[in-house]
Amino acid sequence: MIVEDYQYPADEFLLLGRITRAHGLRGEVKVFLHSGQPENIRSYGHLFLIDRHGELSGPWPVLRSRNQGKLAIVQLASLTCRDQAEAMEGRGVLLAKADLPEIPADEYYWHQYIGKEAVDVAGRILGKVEHIFRNGLQDVLVLRKLGSDEEILVPMTKEIIVGETAGKLIVDPPPGLLELNAGS
Repeated sequence: MIVEDYQYPADEFLLLGRITRAHGLRGEVKVFLHSGQPENIRSYGHLFLIDRHGELSGPWPVLRSRNQGKLAIVQLASLTCRDQAEAMEGRGVLLAKADLPEIPADEYYWHQYIGKEAVDVAGRILGKVEHIFRNGLQDVLVLRKLGSDEEILVPMTKEIIVGETAGKLIVDPPPGLLELNAGS
């Protein structure tokens, strides 16, 4: 997982990705999105940009976007030439959490789980959700054991993630899952 080093108010914004480079002559930019789903950027009305010094700019209305492999090619309002687009290279692309589309009750956004503590059904702490990735079939939680470099990979299924509170996920791991992660 690529971890970007941008300073922004994480309680208000989500880091979607970063502008990798200018595209074409009319001010379009190529955006690498951490979700791996470049088509999602079409549903956002406007974005914010953040530089490495923490300077936030926007909102930038999204005029249009299209996919190019794992990237999105995006036209932001007021970017009308290649020079302007090149000046945006390396900036983080943020979305205000308030602008997230509504989702059904049985779905979730990854940011809702990152940072939560995971405990098993007996209440033993397994670790904190450090990040999430998609393995092609399902989302997988990456738990970091507290005070350790050890990771535990937990598939995000209804059979394994059996409950949730404001700060915790309750995990009912199948036999052998925790031992498999420990390398035994």
